[in-house]
Amino acid sequence: MEELLKYMSVYLISMVKFIGGPLAGMSLGMAYLETVLLTVAGMMTSVLVFSFVGREAARWYSRYRRNYNRPVFSRRSRRVVRIWRNFGVVGVAFFTPLFLTPVFGTIVAAVFGVPRRQIFLHMLWSGTMWGFVLTGLVYRFQEIALEYL
Repeated sequence: MEELLKYMSVYLISMVKFIGGPLAGMSLGMAYLETVLLTVAGMMTSVLVFSFVGREAARWYSRYRRNYNRPVFSRRSRRVVRIWRNFGVVGVAFFTPLFLTPVFGTIVAAVFGVPRRQIFLHMLWSGTMWGFVLTGLVYRFQEIALEYL
């Protein structure tokens, strides 16, 4: 039961914030590959869910902004539009684990009209690549920190 809770915590944290998966896996003493797989699985679950509800969430947010006189563009939204113009879906997928969240990155791709299959494919390669890189960095820095303590 304890192992299942460890796995679920890494998985669920990765659904919301990608870097949380490697940090949780390291702090719970999980193996490197287990952490990578659970982190990618968590991200891809969010991608799957929000690729279906992304356009509807964007419509809701647009109505919310209009009803409460919120500005259309913010610093964050301008940055996302700049990434989209320069790199398209590949850029959004690449930056999602680093700067965006799996939820927000998927909604952005859905709002710009990217087909679900492409969203899933690009988020999968990005999540896998960043899963290995970020988990490796987290585990490596843990080793370095333990040497100096």
